[in-house]
Amino acid sequence: MHEDAIDRIVHQWNRERPQLDVSVTHVLQRISRLYVLQSASFAAVFDRYGITFGEFEVLAALLRSGPPYQMSPTRLVDAVVLSSGAMTNRIDRVEALGMVKRLPDPGDRRGTLVALTRVGRQTVDAAVLAHLANEERLLGALSSAERGTLTRLLRKLLLSEPFAALDSARTIDPNVRTTRRRRGHTGRETRAARVAPPV
Repeated sequence: MHEDAIDRIVHQWNRERPQLDVSVTHVLQRISRLYVLQSASFAAVFDRYGITFGEFEVLAALLRSGPPYQMSPTRLVDAVVLSSGAMTNRIDRVEALGMVKRLPDPGDRRGTLVALTRVGRQTVDAAVLAHLANEERLLGALSSAERGTLTRLLRKLLLSEPFAALDSARTIDPNVRTTRRRRGHTGRETRAARVAPPV
């Protein structure tokens, strides 16, 4: 089997610090590397539709909600697992593109609903097909059985205690989560945040 960049990193650590057990690097560094590479691939796909992956997430959440394809900003935050500030920025951007519109919430006089427009529906319908085709291409090296095994292992890891404790959507009060995340933002999402992995 051919070596990759992670193998070379492990070899270097084994040579320079043989007393260290760096075997975990084989797994976590590859996950990190795959994230970077798939993010670049996702960005290239969504650039063709004039949106970012983060903006696609908003449109896709509205589409998945079913007719009439509208949700409150709070429900969108939960659907995408994002801070309210970052969600407001994404909604603003797709609204400026004519892909969503804000409507009064009949159930809350002070509330609003975010609704998918015809342009937004057409965009997300086309983008999701391209996105799934790209994901299929990225996983082309794995057989169906290998994908199933990897899915089970990744799910087990994601639900394990160390990662579950880090999952802000599960363990942190939404109001606290928003405050903490805003410290790392200046009101604009970084490119890395906008091309985060799919749900």
